[in-house]
Amino acid sequence: MVTAAATIEARTALAWGALALVEDPEIPALSIVDLGIIRFVKTLADGTLEIGLSPTYTGCPATEVIRGSVEHALAAAAVGRFVVRSVLSPAWTSDWITVEGRRKLAAYGIAPPVCADRPIACPRCQSTETDCISEFGSTPCKALHRCRACLEPFEYFKCL
Repeated sequence: MVTAAATIEARTALAWGALALVEDPEIPALSIVDLGIIRFVKTLADGTLEIGLSPTYTGCPATEVIRGSVEHALAAAAVGRFVVRSVLSPAWTSDWITVEGRRKLAAYGIAPPVCADRPIACPRCQSTETDCISEFGSTPCKALHRCRACLEPFEYFKCL
């Protein structure tokens, strides 16, 4: 016999699985789960799944695209009734990028955020002999750097 708790667990696991397949539109190497912008998946009293979604920063142009992708993924996964809520507080921080997400960023050629007072390592050769070329990269959350060892430019995901 399947209990209500087992059904809730199965729907929650199905939702997390669907969300893990949603790519960030600006950094397709990362899922939105890797990025840490899915705050929670919980079941409301009426059985509706509530998904908490945080933007990486206020005004992020990808927020509505991500919301649409989340809704599409959950509907396609047939998780049942759901609602996606914006969660603005506490504000998202780059600390929430998962270990796997940081690995994927580096493999994609983007240096993951280093929020301590440490040098930024080149994602290609791992040298810390790097310079910031511009505080502005292809998106507002990235800066452009150059490695003095391998001479390659690379993007750095800023600490937010």
